Amino acid sequence: MMDYANIEDQYSSGVYAKRDVTIVSGHSATLVDADGKEYIDCVGGQGAANLGHSHPKMVAAIQKQAAVLINCPEMFYNDQRAGYMQALLAAAPEGFERVFLCNSGTESIEAAIKFARAFTGRSGIVAAKRGFHGRTMGALSATWNKKYREPFMPLVPDFSHISFNDVSTLDQEITEDTAAVILEIVQGEGGVYPISAEFLKAVRERCDQAGALLIIDEVQTGFGRTGKLFAIQHFDVQADLLCIAKSMGGGIPMGAVLLGEKLGVLQTGIHGSTFGGNPLACAAALEVLNIINEENLCERAAILGNKFQEQLRAIESPLIREVRGLGLMVGVELKQKVAPYIKKLMEKGVLALPAGLTTLRFLPPLVIEEAQLDQVIRLVAEVLAENES
Repeated sequence: MMDYANIEDQYSSGVYAKRDVTIVSGHSATLVDADGKEYIDCVGGQGAANLGHSHPKMVAAIQKQAAVLINCPEMFYNDQRAGYMQALLAAAPEGFERVFLCNSGTESIEAAIKFARAFTGRSGIVAAKRGFHGRTMGALSATWNKKYREPFMPLVPDFSHISFNDVSTLDQEITEDTAAVILEIVQGEGGVYPISAEFLKAVRERCDQAGALLIIDEVQTGFGRTGKLFAIQHFDVQADLLCIAKSMGGGIPMGAVLLGEKLGVLQTGIHGSTFGGNPLACAAALEVLNIINEENLCERAAILGNKFQEQLRAIESPLIREVRGLGLMVGVELKQKVAPYIKKLMEKGVLALPAGLTTLRFLPPLVIEEAQLDQVIRLVAEVLAENES
Protein backbone atom coordinates (compact mmCIF):
# COMPACT_ATOMS: atom_id res chain seq x y z
CA MET A 1 0.00 0.00 0.00
CA MET A 2 1.24 3.49 -0.84
CA ASP A 3 2.48 5.44 2.21
CA TYR A 4 0.54 8.68 1.79
CA ALA A 5 1.71 10.07 5.13
CA ASN A 6 5.39 9.87 4.16
CA ILE A 7 4.65 11.46 0.79
CA GLU A 8 2.87 14.38 2.47
CA ASP A 9 5.66 14.76 5.03
CA GLN A 10 8.18 14.89 2.19
CA TYR A 11 6.42 17.60 0.21
CA SER A 12 4.19 19.52 2.62
CA SER A 13 5.16 23.01 3.81
CA GLY A 14 5.30 21.85 7.41
CA VAL A 15 2.83 24.39 8.81
CA TYR A 16 0.28 21.75 9.85
CA ALA A 17 0.54 19.51 12.90
CA LYS A 18 -0.47 16.14 11.49
CA ARG A 19 -2.33 13.32 13.20
CA ASP A 20 -1.21 9.78 12.52
CA VAL A 21 -4.16 8.84 10.29
CA THR A 22 -4.79 9.01 6.53
CA ILE A 23 -8.44 9.73 5.70
CA VAL A 24 -9.47 8.50 2.27
CA SER A 25 -13.29 8.51 2.23
CA GLY A 26 -16.37 9.50 4.16
CA HIS A 27 -20.12 9.15 4.32
CA SER A 28 -22.53 11.12 6.51
CA ALA A 29 -20.79 11.52 9.91
CA THR A 30 -18.29 8.70 9.34
CA LEU A 31 -14.73 8.94 8.00
CA VAL A 32 -12.63 6.00 6.80
CA ASP A 33 -8.85 5.72 6.84
CA ALA A 34 -6.47 4.01 4.41
CA ASP A 35 -6.66 0.77 6.42
CA GLY A 36 -10.47 0.71 6.30
CA LYS A 37 -10.98 1.76 9.93
CA GLU A 38 -14.06 3.91 10.55
CA TYR A 39 -14.21 6.99 12.77
CA ILE A 40 -17.09 9.07 14.12
CA ASP A 41 -16.32 12.54 12.83
CA CYS A 42 -16.59 15.19 15.56
CA VAL A 43 -14.06 17.45 13.82
CA GLY A 44 -16.57 18.12 11.07
CA GLY A 45 -14.03 19.68 8.75
CA GLN A 46 -13.30 22.21 11.52
CA GLY A 47 -16.88 23.36 11.06
CA ALA A 48 -17.00 22.97 7.26
CA ALA A 49 -18.88 19.65 7.19
CA ASN A 50 -22.27 20.45 8.71
CA LEU A 51 -23.88 18.26 6.02
CA GLY A 52 -21.40 15.46 6.60
CA HIS A 53 -19.50 13.73 3.83
CA SER A 54 -20.59 12.71 0.31
CA HIS A 55 -24.21 13.75 0.77
CA PRO A 56 -25.82 12.38 -2.41
CA LYS A 57 -27.67 15.61 -3.20
CA MET A 58 -24.45 17.61 -2.78
CA VAL A 59 -22.57 15.21 -5.04
CA ALA A 60 -25.27 15.50 -7.71
CA ALA A 61 -25.38 19.30 -7.56
CA ILE A 62 -21.60 19.61 -7.88
CA GLN A 63 -21.41 17.09 -10.72
CA LYS A 64 -24.23 18.77 -12.62
CA GLN A 65 -22.68 22.26 -12.41
CA ALA A 66 -19.13 21.03 -13.09
CA ALA A 67 -20.33 19.75 -16.46
CA VAL A 68 -21.81 23.15 -17.36
CA LEU A 69 -19.58 25.98 -16.05
CA ILE A 70 -17.05 26.05 -13.21
CA ASN A 71 -15.52 29.53 -13.33
CA CYS A 72 -17.10 32.91 -14.06
CA PRO A 73 -15.72 36.01 -12.31
CA GLU A 74 -18.10 38.67 -11.04
CA MET A 75 -17.28 41.00 -13.91
CA PHE A 76 -19.92 38.90 -15.71
CA TYR A 77 -23.42 38.07 -14.50
CA ASN A 78 -24.19 34.39 -13.86
CA ASP A 79 -27.36 32.38 -13.30
CA GLN A 80 -26.06 30.31 -10.37
CA ARG A 81 -24.67 33.34 -8.56
CA ALA A 82 -27.84 35.34 -9.00
CA GLY A 83 -29.98 32.47 -7.73
CA TYR A 84 -27.77 31.89 -4.73
CA MET A 85 -27.56 35.54 -3.71
CA GLN A 86 -31.34 35.76 -3.78
CA ALA A 87 -31.80 32.55 -1.77
CA LEU A 88 -29.11 33.39 0.80
CA LEU A 89 -30.49 36.84 1.57
CA ALA A 90 -34.01 35.44 1.78
CA ALA A 91 -32.80 32.94 4.41
CA ALA A 92 -30.61 35.43 6.30
CA PRO A 93 -31.69 37.47 9.32
CA GLU A 94 -33.76 40.54 8.46
CA GLY A 95 -31.90 43.69 7.50
CA PHE A 96 -29.27 42.23 5.19
CA GLU A 97 -29.70 43.43 1.63
CA ARG A 98 -26.47 42.67 -0.24
CA VAL A 99 -23.63 40.14 -0.21
CA PHE A 100 -19.93 40.03 -1.11
CA LEU A 101 -18.82 36.52 -2.08
CA CYS A 102 -15.32 35.16 -1.45
CA ASN A 103 -13.63 31.82 -0.70
CA SER A 104 -12.94 31.41 3.03
CA GLY A 105 -13.59 32.66 6.53
CA THR A 106 -10.46 34.71 6.87
CA GLU A 107 -11.23 36.36 3.51
CA SER A 108 -14.69 37.30 4.74
CA ILE A 109 -13.16 38.89 7.85
CA GLU A 110 -10.63 40.83 5.75
CA ALA A 111 -13.43 42.11 3.52
CA ALA A 112 -15.60 43.15 6.48
CA ILE A 113 -12.72 45.09 8.06
CA LYS A 114 -12.08 46.90 4.78
CA PHE A 115 -15.76 47.66 4.27
CA ALA A 116 -16.08 49.02 7.83
CA ARG A 117 -13.08 51.28 7.44
CA ALA A 118 -14.22 52.50 4.02
CA PHE A 119 -17.77 53.19 5.21
CA THR A 120 -16.91 54.98 8.46
CA GLY A 121 -13.68 56.69 7.44
CA ARG A 122 -12.20 55.42 10.72
CA SER A 123 -9.45 52.89 11.41
CA GLY A 124 -10.13 51.47 14.88
CA ILE A 125 -11.22 47.83 15.13
CA VAL A 126 -12.22 46.39 18.51
CA ALA A 127 -12.20 42.60 18.94
CA ALA A 128 -12.56 40.29 21.95
CA LYS A 129 -10.00 38.53 24.07
CA ARG A 130 -9.95 34.79 23.33
CA GLY A 131 -11.41 35.55 19.88
CA PHE A 132 -10.19 33.87 16.70
CA HIS A 133 -10.93 35.38 13.29
CA GLY A 134 -8.31 33.93 10.93
CA ARG A 135 -4.64 33.99 10.02
CA THR A 136 -4.26 36.57 7.24
CA MET A 137 -2.88 39.88 8.42
CA GLY A 138 -6.10 41.80 9.08
CA ALA A 139 -7.96 38.82 10.53
CA LEU A 140 -4.86 37.93 12.55
CA SER A 141 -4.78 41.44 14.00
CA ALA A 142 -8.29 40.82 15.34
CA THR A 143 -7.30 37.38 16.69
CA TRP A 144 -6.21 37.34 20.34
CA ASN A 145 -3.94 34.33 20.93
CA LYS A 146 -0.26 35.30 21.11
CA LYS A 147 0.95 32.07 19.50
CA TYR A 148 -0.75 33.10 16.25
CA ARG A 149 0.20 36.78 16.44
CA GLU A 150 3.74 37.13 17.74
CA PRO A 151 5.72 35.64 14.80
CA PHE A 152 4.21 38.25 12.48
CA MET A 153 4.48 41.47 14.46
CA PRO A 154 3.96 44.28 13.70
CA LEU A 155 0.41 43.57 12.62
CA VAL A 156 -2.17 45.95 11.15
CA PRO A 157 -2.39 49.00 13.44
CA ASP A 158 -5.38 50.32 15.40
CA PHE A 159 -6.72 46.99 16.68
CA SER A 160 -7.61 46.57 20.35
CA HIS A 161 -9.23 43.83 22.47
CA ILE A 162 -11.91 43.87 25.14
CA SER A 163 -12.94 41.21 27.65
CA PHE A 164 -15.65 38.93 26.27
CA ASN A 165 -19.01 39.20 28.11
CA ASP A 166 -17.78 42.16 30.20
CA VAL A 167 -19.79 45.35 29.68
CA SER A 168 -17.80 47.48 32.12
CA THR A 169 -15.24 48.92 29.66
CA LEU A 170 -17.35 49.32 26.52
CA ASP A 171 -17.75 53.09 26.86
CA GLN A 172 -13.98 53.54 27.09
CA GLU A 173 -13.01 51.03 24.39
CA ILE A 174 -15.64 51.77 21.69
CA THR A 175 -15.15 55.42 20.76
CA GLU A 176 -15.58 57.91 17.93
CA ASP A 177 -12.35 56.48 16.46
CA THR A 178 -13.82 52.96 16.23
CA ALA A 179 -14.80 51.77 12.76
CA ALA A 180 -16.21 48.45 13.98
CA VAL A 181 -16.44 45.89 16.74
CA ILE A 182 -16.02 42.25 15.68
CA LEU A 183 -17.38 39.40 17.81
CA GLU A 184 -18.14 35.69 17.62
CA ILE A 185 -21.49 34.48 18.96
CA VAL A 186 -19.64 31.43 20.29
CA GLN A 187 -15.88 31.73 20.65
CA GLY A 188 -14.77 28.50 19.01
CA GLU A 189 -10.99 28.36 18.98
CA GLY A 190 -10.93 30.31 22.26
CA GLY A 191 -12.67 27.57 24.25
CA VAL A 192 -16.34 27.34 23.12
CA TYR A 193 -17.63 30.32 25.11
CA PRO A 194 -21.14 31.51 24.13
CA ILE A 195 -21.83 35.23 24.14
CA SER A 196 -24.25 36.61 26.73
CA ALA A 197 -27.38 38.42 25.60
CA GLU A 198 -26.54 41.31 27.92
CA PHE A 199 -23.08 41.77 26.41
CA LEU A 200 -24.21 41.54 22.79
CA LYS A 201 -27.01 44.05 23.38
CA ALA A 202 -24.67 46.43 25.20
CA VAL A 203 -22.10 46.28 22.37
CA ARG A 204 -24.83 46.99 19.81
CA GLU A 205 -26.04 50.00 21.80
CA ARG A 206 -22.52 51.35 22.29
CA CYS A 207 -21.73 50.94 18.58
CA ASP A 208 -24.84 52.97 17.75
CA GLN A 209 -23.83 55.68 20.22
CA ALA A 210 -20.28 55.88 18.83
CA GLY A 211 -21.21 55.55 15.15
CA ALA A 212 -19.33 52.26 14.84
CA LEU A 213 -20.41 49.15 12.93
CA LEU A 214 -21.00 45.71 14.45
CA ILE A 215 -19.35 42.80 12.62
CA ILE A 216 -20.49 39.32 13.66
CA ASP A 217 -18.18 36.43 12.79
CA GLU A 218 -20.35 33.40 12.01
CA VAL A 219 -17.66 31.52 10.09
CA GLN A 220 -17.98 28.52 12.42
CA THR A 221 -21.46 29.05 13.89
CA GLY A 222 -23.36 29.51 10.62
CA PHE A 223 -25.57 27.14 8.62
CA GLY A 224 -27.39 25.40 11.45
CA ARG A 225 -24.52 24.62 13.78
CA THR A 226 -26.07 26.24 16.89
CA GLY A 227 -29.71 25.29 16.26
CA LYS A 228 -30.52 28.34 14.14
CA LEU A 229 -29.41 28.98 10.56
CA PHE A 230 -27.23 31.76 11.99
CA ALA A 231 -26.35 31.99 15.67
CA ILE A 232 -27.25 35.68 15.92
CA GLN A 233 -30.87 34.58 15.39
CA HIS A 234 -30.85 33.43 19.02
CA PHE A 235 -30.80 37.14 19.93
CA ASP A 236 -32.86 40.22 19.13
CA VAL A 237 -29.82 42.09 17.78
CA GLN A 238 -29.04 43.25 14.25
CA ALA A 239 -25.45 43.17 12.94
CA ASP A 240 -24.19 45.52 10.24
CA LEU A 241 -21.89 42.92 8.64
CA LEU A 242 -22.17 39.15 8.98
CA CYS A 243 -19.14 37.01 8.05
CA ILE A 244 -19.86 33.45 6.93
CA ALA A 245 -17.90 30.55 5.38
CA LYS A 246 -16.94 26.95 6.32
CA SER A 247 -20.16 24.91 5.79
CA MET A 248 -21.52 27.50 3.38
CA GLY A 249 -20.46 25.47 0.33
CA GLY A 250 -20.97 21.98 1.77
CA GLY A 251 -17.24 21.29 1.50
CA ILE A 252 -16.51 23.50 -1.51
CA PRO A 253 -14.41 26.50 -0.37
CA MET A 254 -16.68 29.53 -0.01
CA GLY A 255 -17.14 32.60 2.15
CA ALA A 256 -19.19 35.79 2.19
CA VAL A 257 -19.99 39.02 3.96
CA LEU A 258 -23.65 39.93 4.33
CA LEU A 259 -24.14 43.71 4.25
CA GLY A 260 -26.78 45.47 6.32
CA GLU A 261 -29.02 48.12 4.84
CA LYS A 262 -26.98 50.87 6.53
CA LEU A 263 -24.04 50.25 4.20
CA GLY A 264 -25.99 50.58 0.97
CA VAL A 265 -24.06 49.89 -2.25
CA LEU A 266 -20.29 49.84 -1.78
CA GLN A 267 -17.92 51.81 -3.97
CA THR A 268 -16.90 49.92 -7.12
CA GLY A 269 -13.37 48.55 -6.99
CA ILE A 270 -12.67 48.76 -3.25
CA HIS A 271 -12.37 44.97 -3.03
CA GLY A 272 -12.61 41.88 -5.20
CA SER A 273 -12.02 38.14 -5.60
CA THR A 274 -11.09 36.09 -8.67
CA PHE A 275 -12.83 32.91 -7.49
CA GLY A 276 -15.49 34.48 -5.25
CA GLY A 277 -19.00 33.59 -6.34
CA ASN A 278 -17.92 31.09 -8.97
CA PRO A 279 -20.78 29.00 -10.40
CA LEU A 280 -19.59 25.69 -8.91
CA ALA A 281 -19.45 27.09 -5.38
CA CYS A 282 -22.80 28.86 -5.80
CA ALA A 283 -24.52 25.70 -7.07
CA ALA A 284 -23.13 23.77 -4.10
CA ALA A 285 -24.12 26.50 -1.63
CA LEU A 286 -27.65 26.67 -2.98
CA GLU A 287 -28.00 22.92 -2.43
CA VAL A 288 -26.73 23.40 1.15
CA LEU A 289 -29.65 25.72 1.88
CA ASN A 290 -32.07 23.26 0.30
CA ILE A 291 -30.77 20.30 2.34
CA ILE A 292 -30.74 22.23 5.63
CA ASN A 293 -34.37 23.14 5.04
CA GLU A 294 -35.53 19.75 3.72
CA GLU A 295 -33.86 17.76 6.50
CA ASN A 296 -34.69 20.21 9.33
CA LEU A 297 -31.03 20.33 10.30
CA CYS A 298 -31.30 23.46 12.44
CA GLU A 299 -33.96 21.84 14.62
CA ARG A 300 -31.94 18.61 14.63
CA ALA A 301 -28.82 20.46 15.84
CA ALA A 302 -30.79 22.08 18.65
CA ILE A 303 -32.34 18.81 19.86
CA LEU A 304 -29.24 16.62 19.53
CA GLY A 305 -27.01 19.39 20.89
CA ASN A 306 -29.06 19.75 24.07
CA LYS A 307 -29.06 15.99 24.62
CA PHE A 308 -25.33 15.71 23.88
CA GLN A 309 -24.49 18.45 26.39
CA GLU A 310 -26.75 16.91 29.04
CA GLN A 311 -25.06 13.53 28.60
CA LEU A 312 -21.60 15.08 28.80
CA ARG A 313 -22.56 16.88 32.03
CA ALA A 314 -23.80 13.56 33.42
CA ILE A 315 -20.35 11.97 33.07
CA GLU A 316 -19.02 11.53 36.60
CA SER A 317 -15.40 12.53 36.24
CA PRO A 318 -13.26 14.77 38.46
CA LEU A 319 -11.37 15.77 35.31
CA ILE A 320 -14.29 17.76 33.88
CA ARG A 321 -14.37 21.42 34.84
CA GLU A 322 -17.29 22.60 32.67
CA VAL A 323 -19.38 21.72 29.61
CA ARG A 324 -20.28 24.65 27.35
CA GLY A 325 -21.90 25.09 23.99
CA LEU A 326 -24.80 26.00 21.76
CA GLY A 327 -26.49 23.40 19.57
CA LEU A 328 -23.92 20.96 18.17
CA MET A 329 -20.99 23.24 18.95
CA VAL A 330 -19.82 21.79 22.25
CA GLY A 331 -16.78 22.17 24.48
CA VAL A 332 -15.71 20.10 27.48
CA GLU A 333 -13.18 21.96 29.60
CA LEU A 334 -10.87 19.64 31.50
CA LYS A 335 -8.53 20.26 34.41
CA GLN A 336 -5.68 18.93 32.27
CA LYS A 337 -4.36 19.46 28.75
CA VAL A 338 -6.58 17.78 26.18
CA ALA A 339 -4.00 16.61 23.62
CA PRO A 340 -3.55 13.11 25.16
CA TYR A 341 -7.33 12.63 25.37
CA ILE A 342 -7.81 13.62 21.73
CA LYS A 343 -5.21 11.02 20.76
CA LYS A 344 -6.86 8.30 22.85
CA LEU A 345 -10.29 9.11 21.44
CA MET A 346 -8.88 8.77 17.93
CA GLU A 347 -7.47 5.36 18.82
CA LYS A 348 -10.98 4.35 19.90
CA GLY A 349 -12.59 5.70 16.72
CA VAL A 350 -13.65 9.28 17.55
CA LEU A 351 -12.11 12.35 15.94
CA ALA A 352 -12.31 15.51 18.08
CA LEU A 353 -10.73 18.96 18.23
CA PRO A 354 -8.99 21.07 20.86
CA ALA A 355 -10.21 24.56 21.72
CA GLY A 356 -7.24 26.01 23.52
CA LEU A 357 -5.06 23.83 25.72
CA THR A 358 -7.69 22.37 28.04
CA THR A 359 -11.00 22.18 26.14
CA LEU A 360 -12.23 19.26 24.02
CA ARG A 361 -14.30 20.61 21.12
CA PHE A 362 -16.96 18.61 19.27
CA LEU A 363 -18.26 19.79 15.87
CA PRO A 364 -20.05 16.72 14.48
CA PRO A 365 -21.97 16.93 11.20
CA LEU A 366 -25.59 17.90 11.83
CA VAL A 367 -26.62 14.64 10.14
CA ILE A 368 -24.91 12.54 12.82
CA GLU A 369 -27.00 9.65 14.14
CA GLU A 370 -28.13 9.70 17.75
CA ALA A 371 -26.52 6.29 18.26
CA GLN A 372 -23.19 7.74 17.12
CA LEU A 373 -23.42 10.53 19.70
CA ASP A 374 -24.22 7.91 22.35
CA GLN A 375 -21.06 6.08 21.29
CA VAL A 376 -19.06 9.32 21.59
CA ILE A 377 -20.39 9.85 25.13
CA ARG A 378 -19.44 6.30 26.11
CA LEU A 379 -15.92 6.65 24.75
CA VAL A 380 -15.34 10.09 26.31
CA ALA A 381 -16.36 8.67 29.68
CA GLU A 382 -14.13 5.65 29.11
CA VAL A 383 -11.08 7.72 28.16
CA LEU A 384 -11.52 10.03 31.16
CA ALA A 385 -12.00 7.12 33.55
CA GLU A 386 -8.75 5.53 32.34
CA ASN A 387 -6.84 8.66 33.36
CA GLU A 388 -8.46 9.69 36.65
CA SER A 389 -5.94 7.95 38.89
